[in-house]
Amino acid sequence: MDVVAAVQEFLARPPVPEAPDPKAVEAGVIELFHRVARTVPAYADFLARRGVEPGDVRTLADFERLPLTTKQDYHVRYRLPDLCRDGRLDGCDMIAVSSGSTGRPTYWPRFLTDELEVAARFEQVFADGFAADRRRTLAVVCFPLGTWVGGIYTTACVRHLAAKGYPITVVAPGNDKEEILRVVPDLAPHFEQTVLLGYPPFLKDVVDDGLRRGVGWSSYQIKLVLAGEVFSEQWRDLMAARAGMSSPARDSAALYGTADAGVLGNETPMSVGIRRFLALDPDAAQALFGQSRLPTLVQYDPRSRFFETRDGTLLFSGDNGIPLIRYHIADEGGLIGYDEMLEFCAARGFTPPPGPPLPFVYVFGRTQFTVSFFGANVYPENVTVGLEQPEISGWVTGKFVLQVVTDADHDPVLAVAVELAPGEQPSPDRQRLAADAIRTHLRLLNSEFAHYVPEPRQTPQVTLHPAGDPAYFPRGVKHRYTRAPGDRRG
Repeated sequence: MDVVAAVQEFLARPPVPEAPDPKAVEAGVIELFHRVARTVPAYADFLARRGVEPGDVRTLADFERLPLTTKQDYHVRYRLPDLCRDGRLDGCDMIAVSSGSTGRPTYWPRFLTDELEVAARFEQVFADGFAADRRRTLAVVCFPLGTWVGGIYTTACVRHLAAKGYPITVVAPGNDKEEILRVVPDLAPHFEQTVLLGYPPFLKDVVDDGLRRGVGWSSYQIKLVLAGEVFSEQWRDLMAARAGMSSPARDSAALYGTADAGVLGNETPMSVGIRRFLALDPDAAQALFGQSRLPTLVQYDPRSRFFETRDGTLLFSGDNGIPLIRYHIADEGGLIGYDEMLEFCAARGFTPPPGPPLPFVYVFGRTQFTVSFFGANVYPENVTVGLEQPEISGWVTGKFVLQVVTDADHDPVLAVAVELAPGEQPSPDRQRLAADAIRTHLRLLNSEFAHYVPEPRQTPQVTLHPAGDPAYFPRGVKHRYTRAPGDRRG
């Protein structure tokens, strides 16, 4: 796309998208497929090797029969330039790096026009939720800065909003807690509100440490933009109380994003309101999602990212520096239409807050981010709720490592290493308190755990570790909440 035309389209775009026309969405994704098949050498070869003739794809049914692409059988099998538009890496002006589960770097080039598409998701959050179109706003980027996708990408997207006319000023201390706690008290008083953007456990650590140092968060009209992890509504309430946020449903928003394609969807006041309703009604959550645990629930624009499902997992198509067609990201989740969601809520006597007429995508995360214990999948989200109880949350950071170890008799033991807040000390009473709370909420939230695991084995083995313990909580890297048996890496 011509850069000037893309910028003009972004500047003219309304902050809240209109209802998508299904026929236009279908035509758009088919046009995207043909453009990628014509201009991206890797995808043309990918199709040819599978006997696919692009000219045969004329309808959505044809499109849905196309082979899936994945990081392993598509991205890593081709030269980086061949994955890009016109086979040219120099057609992109920025490259992000993701480490992947193996530690091998994966490169994701992009161009300014790709950032503008993602900036529209940030605009929804800042305009619809935070009223940042009319409030002087300090945006504090707390995602790690460097080659990783989060910090630099977020900084660019929020600056694009400022260029569009939003009274937003960006400061980017990254995930340097000392720098955040230095610049926010100095700058926030000059603005009407302050938005912290980062990973949930890190922002909790920032807010908690700020409180210990006397930072007056409530005077800064704090808002949160979160990404990367599923969190509970109890966690949202806890953060609202500590940061002085008066309306958790409007003052915080999660993004569903990937290194592969930026932000795919975002929470809205409507989606947050629905999620908070479901958090109080596990039966309704079970009926809607097929599970009682609560996923991230966001709305998405199918004109920008076209989602499909396959065997309970998500795939999407979208234009990027590396255009992706039917890309399988292995996230467990599903799709719910806008009208379908409203009908579901109405049938249960709930009226959600108003929101954009867009479909919903829900995301549990990737199934490898669990541990198996007596045949039951144990999810980090379940453990998180136990550590968020009032009698525990004051002396832990919220970070933990979940793994299954074996005892002297080679019996499996569910082990949870918990990070203490700075200055807090371990004790046998605290270990017992945390273990009992985790067991209680595992039984309450995870029916497999309650029914599969013998009662004598349901209480986890909790160990308490100092903040930043390099064996479990090394600083400067993204935290991993699960660990495979025998894996002792930090």
